[in-house]
Amino acid sequence: MALTGEKDDPFLFPSMDYQGDPPKFFSPDLLSSPLPTHSFFQNFVEEDGHNSVYIHPYLIKSSASSVSLCYPSRRVHSGSIEQVFKADLTISSSTQQTQQGSQSHHHVISSFSDLSVTLDIPSSDLTFFLVRGCPYVTFSVSHQTPLFSITTVHKFSFFPSNSSLTKYALKLDNGQAWLLYASLPIKVSNSYETMISFSKKYTSHDHGVSLVVRIALLPNSSSELEDVLDRYSTCYPVSGDALFTKPYCVEYKWEKRGFDNGDLLMLAHPLHLQLLSKDEGNVTILENFRYRSIDGDLVGIVGDSWLLKADHVPVTWYSTRGVKEESFDEIKSALSKDVAGLCSSEITTISDYYYGKFIARAARLALIAEEIGFLEVVPSVKKFLHETIQPWLDGTFDGNGFLYDAKWGRISIEAYSAGYFLYGIAVLAKIDPAWGMKYKPKAYSLMANFMNLARGSNSKYTRLRCFDLYKLHSWTLYEDLCYWESGWQQDSNSEAVNIYYSAALMGLAYGDIHLASIGSTLASLEIHAAKMWWHVKEGDNLYEDDFAKENKLVGYLSANYRLDLMRYYQCERECKIGFHVLPLLPITEFLFSDVDFVKELVKWSPSIYRVGDGWMGFVYALEGIYNNQVALEKIRSLKRFDAGNTLSNLLWWIHSRRDYRKMGSCHEKQCCFCHCCPNILRFRLL
Repeated sequence: MALTGEKDDPFLFPSMDYQGDPPKFFSPDLLSSPLPTHSFFQNFVEEDGHNSVYIHPYLIKSSASSVSLCYPSRRVHSGSIEQVFKADLTISSSTQQTQQGSQSHHHVISSFSDLSVTLDIPSSDLTFFLVRGCPYVTFSVSHQTPLFSITTVHKFSFFPSNSSLTKYALKLDNGQAWLLYASLPIKVSNSYETMISFSKKYTSHDHGVSLVVRIALLPNSSSELEDVLDRYSTCYPVSGDALFTKPYCVEYKWEKRGFDNGDLLMLAHPLHLQLLSKDEGNVTILENFRYRSIDGDLVGIVGDSWLLKADHVPVTWYSTRGVKEESFDEIKSALSKDVAGLCSSEITTISDYYYGKFIARAARLALIAEEIGFLEVVPSVKKFLHETIQPWLDGTFDGNGFLYDAKWGRISIEAYSAGYFLYGIAVLAKIDPAWGMKYKPKAYSLMANFMNLARGSNSKYTRLRCFDLYKLHSWTLYEDLCYWESGWQQDSNSEAVNIYYSAALMGLAYGDIHLASIGSTLASLEIHAAKMWWHVKEGDNLYEDDFAKENKLVGYLSANYRLDLMRYYQCERECKIGFHVLPLLPITEFLFSDVDFVKELVKWSPSIYRVGDGWMGFVYALEGIYNNQVALEKIRSLKRFDAGNTLSNLLWWIHSRRDYRKMGSCHEKQCCFCHCCPNILRFRLL
């Protein structure tokens, strides 16, 4: 289902071809549709396409004629965790075409979906069905290619087969054991210390039939785990989709094939296991079937589809429990000063990121004023929002603007920036409905750049541009199609939450329940992922002790790295906290609902060097969750604030907190966020 907001063709901002042609790695029949700019397999299509892609549980690296598999080890320091690639096995055709005879001298993406990518190696007549979370790497060998080879950077110790020649155990001298399964009998034609060549052992029925091969690492020497891999080796996925069938739910469905009837075995990461519905669908969890991963242990799940249920997050304009009435005068005084300081002509930056923060900061003032009944300042905020938002939407802003790249199907704005603009647009559409209706097509176009659910050539934008439907969080999207050898990264999950929270608010402003539902769902998933992978807790065994003891927050997180550094290489702890809190919003309390963790985080925060008041405001905001009066006095002493923050906003936050120790059973458990809490107003979407 598309999220365009219009039945007719959506509005498109002025076009500009500034990114060059799409990479050569996409099949020609894919070029008529918007191409992904931030997919999990982006390393296959950037630069020379030879950098590894993490397709759980393996690192996969492709070349012009082969594909290498790695079950990665990890290099751990107090400031970083890194997955290390080593070509444990490399698969190629033993009779690959010569360069003159080959139609293509590089791999080709022939299809992709939410959870998979199909990689063709034309020079070797090999096709790899790479599906995330599959314990097997599956590939087909054309019937025209009688031979394929497997090499290793290690040495083969021995490679026994079963009697039917459809299973081999490849034992390496580094202690690894890989199991190979074939849909047809194959025999070893040549073998060396570092290479084994296989050929088909034809029967009268096999000529013209492609060979399907599956390879899986045996996690340890347990015969029970080998039995599991044997049992599910004949059913394989070729693609996987994620469906938003109802609010706060994601359903995984895989297209499967097989050379025998059987059930599908996949792997779930820790967040999958946390959200997986045990009551719906026919799934079986294999607790003892595990692969290690930088994202935590991957656990076996048997089933053709999964239903993941996220927590319900209130999508509200205002605080969830209200502001203390006795604080109204103090907040009104701050609002008067903050609103008086709004002047669009004094904004000198042309950066969409900082300009967007100025817009969202003003929009917050309008909502705070509405919540406490100080409506006389709202017209001034509305005027400022008109003056700052309209030039960007009208294309009259001097020095920057939203441009549509037709070749890639994208708008030239960074994801975090878009979240701030969407927040401002949502608020302005709320307080000025006539303006909202006039600019709705442009607002929806900006939103669809990140929130489109449609597929195919009829869509103007790629599907959920930044959101990773396997990891269940977003990756940073910069305005230029930058290239990260370690995979895409994310350094501010709070700004990622803001993208989808703001889109949900836009849905409320326009009465679009579907948009509000999808935005709420994605925001909730971002919150779950932040708590799982960015909020570091000693003793939870997700990260190694050397890293967990020194870090309460992950800075940069990529597919293959965890770093303590932040954006602009900031390492001060207060800055790290700030990047994971900003912007301070009603939904922030659900991002930091674990009060015990918040206490540890604030206690951990002091750095050697003094940081600016702008950063300290976010630290004090967290302290206000459990130590309200002390935090309030610290906030009152601040002289400066982050570009997207104000004294009014911090006072609103402090005065809308409640003593977590008096909030009932949910809060007595040190948790402000659960399904059953009667104190939380939940925005239900039917």
